[in-house]
Amino acid sequence: MTALLSVILAVIGIFKLVLIASIILSWLFAFNLVNTGNRFVAGLSEVLYRLTEPVLRPVRNILPNLGAIDISPIVVFLLLYGLEVLIIRDIAPALGVAP
Repeated sequence: MTALLSVILAVIGIFKLVLIASIILSWLFAFNLVNTGNRFVAGLSEVLYRLTEPVLRPVRNILPNLGAIDISPIVVFLLLYGLEVLIIRDIAPALGVAP
């Protein structure tokens, strides 16, 4: 059970890093600091979009439209953080696993 919880926590941590990279890249696009014609940037953008969009889309559908401001990554990040805390503080000790 310890290995399963470790894998779950690792996946959550990696997804949070991917989410942060996606946020930073979207800011770079918004301020026109990266060349969108660059193949590497376009490929990286596509990979990050495909990894994060399945999680962000349902959250966007629930949240009200705020115009140009997209707070869905913040909501997902907070939900992932809450899930981490839940696993570390509640589930792991209940299973007798040290965090």
